[in-house]
Parts: sequence; structure tokens; C-alpha cells
Amino acid sequence: MTNNSEVTALMPRLVDHELRRREITDAVRRVIVAGGLDAVTFQTVAAESGFSVRVVQYYFGTKRDFLLATHRSVMEDAGARFTKRWTALGAEATPRETVRAVLTELLPLDDQRRAETIVLGAFAWAAICGQGITAEETFAAPRALIAIVAEQLRRDQAHDVSASCEPERDAELIAMATGGLAHGMLQGFGTAQTAIGLLDRLLDLTFGVEGDRAEATHH
Repeated sequence: MTNNSEVTALMPRLVDHELRRREITDAVRRVIVAGGLDAVTFQTVAAESGFSVRVVQYYFGTKRDFLLATHRSVMEDAGARFTKRWTALGAEATPRETVRAVLTELLPLDDQRRAETIVLGAFAWAAICGQGITAEETFAAPRALIAIVAEQLRRDQAHDVSASCEPERDAELIAMATGGLAHGMLQGFGTAQTAIGLLDRLLDLTFGVEGDRAEATHH
């Protein structure tokens, strides 16, 4: 007679496929951080993830498939942090506070954000060099960021008639400048403190210095 433990051992294990896919894309990130996009193969990802090449191929039929899935996973992680920071600010947050909270999540201020910046930089370079990833496939994230910033700039204009800006163009400028700050930090061009100071300076130029604006509103 077969006991319960024997039955359990004979039953096929239930696999959380989304977790398995995430474990593989996390491994892709680590391979990129250690050796760049050229280091990514089914073999290196399998070794890093602890799964067989066959398992990696089961979830991602081509290298391109797991590269694009990895890019999406980085964007999803950043988006989750944006949402968390935004929620923590509360409904009374000013447009400037909201934009600052979002943009600081793009700076490599800790190990996770540093790794994400390296990974996104690798994808950008691959798109520039035509290494199987097109630029268009990496534009969803910056477009979403630009839309968020532009909305906050329009909100700022609605509350301050003296504000002078072009929301869409200024949002593009802010997004591209923040990307430049992030990659500059990776190269050692300035510290985290320098980058945050430059970000605040950019927001001063865009939204105005907070103290000056409060005084102008009071008068």
C-alpha cells in the first residue's frame, strides 16, 4: 500500500511559471552587469540561473525573447518603485515633489538601480549598434516617463499662471537630462550627491525655486 508521502513524491511538482521566468530574466541581468550584452547566451544564462539550457529554451525560444523580457522586467521594477514613491507622497504633493520622486528612482543610488542603469545602457548601445534590438523596442519606458512629467508640468501651469513652459518638450528635456546624469554617475562623473544637486537645479529651472514661488504666490 502506498502512503501519502510516497504519493506526494510521485506527483509532478507544480511550477510557478512566472516565478521561473523571473528567475531567468534576473540571471540575464546579472550576466549583462558582469559582462555586457555580448556575454548573454543560453549557456551563460543557464549557468547563472542554475537551470539547464533546455529549461531556459523552454521559457524563451530565442535569445531575443529573453532579452526583451529582461528589458520589460527592469521597466516593471522601476514602475513599481515609481508607484510606491508616488503613493507615499500623498495627494497633497506638489508637481515638483512628484517629478523629483519619480526621477530619483532613475538614478543609480543603490545596487539595484545601478544594475538597472547598466542593463538599460547595454540595451541602448545594442540598439545604436544594430545588435538585434531596435531602438523602437526600448522607447516605451522613456515615453511613459515623459508622459508622467508632462502631466505634472501641465498641473503646475494650471496652478501658477506665471509658469512658462512647454510641457511636452520640457518633459523630454528633463527625461533625457536625467538619463545623462544616471550614466554619468556610472562613469564616476560626479557623486550621488552631485547628481541629486544637479537634478534639483534642473527642477529649479523648470518649476522655479520653491521659496521664490511661495513668496510670489503670497504677494
